Amino acid sequence: MKKLIAGIALFGTFALASAQTITFDKTTYDYGTIKPNADGTRFFTVTNTGDKPLIISNVKPACGCTTPEFSQDPIMPGKSAKIKVGYNTAINGGFNKMIEVFSNDPANNRSVIYIKGTVDANAPEPKPLTPAEQKAAAKAEKKAARQAKKVAAAK
Repeated sequence: MKKLIAGIALFGTFALASAQTITFDKTTYDYGTIKPNADGTRFFTVTNTGDKPLIISNVKPACGCTTPEFSQDPIMPGKSAKIKVGYNTAINGGFNKMIEVFSNDPANNRSVIYIKGTVDANAPEPKPLTPAEQKAAAKAEKKAARQAKKVAAAK
């Protein structure tokens, strides 16, 4: 009996070791202090650090002031994808919002990411993006739009 239990435990360890694994570039995005109606769009990078395809099945914000966009396309091992998160910056005051990310990661099928910050009319003007930052933002925006179209077409 002991050998059977040890064998099952050992197999379970190997099964988890050879699975899809979700990893985030950050788990909290701090907007800092921003002006009302400023751009509330931010991106989280998700990387599959496992050896099987990772699928994000749902991204669920805690409230209607936060809108996520994501693709359900498989993220292959070693590859990354973006989760686009928008916050309604017309709402004044501080915010700290939770967003749940559901995936097929057997060890962590529910991950939590956060956005926080303050919307204040007296906030300083944002510094302009560098050309490299503008290019990266435009590329991420185009990719998120393509992924959103795929998700909408699949529904």
